[in-house]
Amino acid sequence: MGAFAWMHGALDALHDAPGVWHLRRASAERKFAANTRSNLFRGVFDSAEAALASAPKTRPLSYDNADSAELYLRRLKIDDYDHPSMFWLQNGFQAGLRSVVDLGGSVGIKYFAFSPFIDFPADLRWRVIDMPAVARRGREFAASRGAPSHLSFSDDVADIDGIDMLFVSGTLQYLPQTLDQILASLARKPRRIVVNTTAIHPTRDFFTLNSIGTAFCAYRVQSRDRFVDSVLAQGYTLRDEWRNIGKQLRLPFSPGHGLEDYKGFCFEASA
Repeated sequence: MGAFAWMHGALDALHDAPGVWHLRRASAERKFAANTRSNLFRGVFDSAEAALASAPKTRPLSYDNADSAELYLRRLKIDDYDHPSMFWLQNGFQAGLRSVVDLGGSVGIKYFAFSPFIDFPADLRWRVIDMPAVARRGREFAASRGAPSHLSFSDDVADIDGIDMLFVSGTLQYLPQTLDQILASLARKPRRIVVNTTAIHPTRDFFTLNSIGTAFCAYRVQSRDRFVDSVLAQGYTLRDEWRNIGKQLRLPFSPGHGLEDYKGFCFEASA
């Protein structure tokens, strides 16, 4: 064994030594508890309740607060991994679909980001559904920008009922219900569902704890086949599937649970 390889092996062994491991873990926990700027994850849990029970006492346990409502006011831009979802929304408008629910759409960030690039129909109805504090801030923000009346805000998931398209971007991981549970509660299900930036693991279902800087949130990660099959069972077919390349989930001290990419899907109601 060469000197370089020996030194590399020695450093790896030191890095994983019990005493050093505990020091690294304690340092990561302090950083997680004090975080105000980053999107961090910690731990693997069987339930949302268990994840939240492990949270530090330094932040609220939900997005439903004024500080969290302000997080995305400067995020009114397209991300590289938005393009497939934009395609399927535009395709839906071209096919005659006119109403959209943007579930978990914050203050309307994707509406404002997409509007210069998608030909919205004249009779469009775009409704954002989010937490009460976020929906209130969304109404204020939209009014300050002079947004048209076809953009509205709600805090009631039941308002999905009867909509043409359901758009869910970066939201399913935070919801207490899974997508199939939401669909099962509706009398009139959406004709199309566009899912983007969703935490999908190849094989594992679990929860982790997410620090968004202003709050700690339980964070659901779903296995790919179970997620897809659950939506198909609600009367849908899978039209498309894509990777959100560059959108990662780093989960220190939990090997095999992190994600190199998030996922997106387009589902169509079966005839």
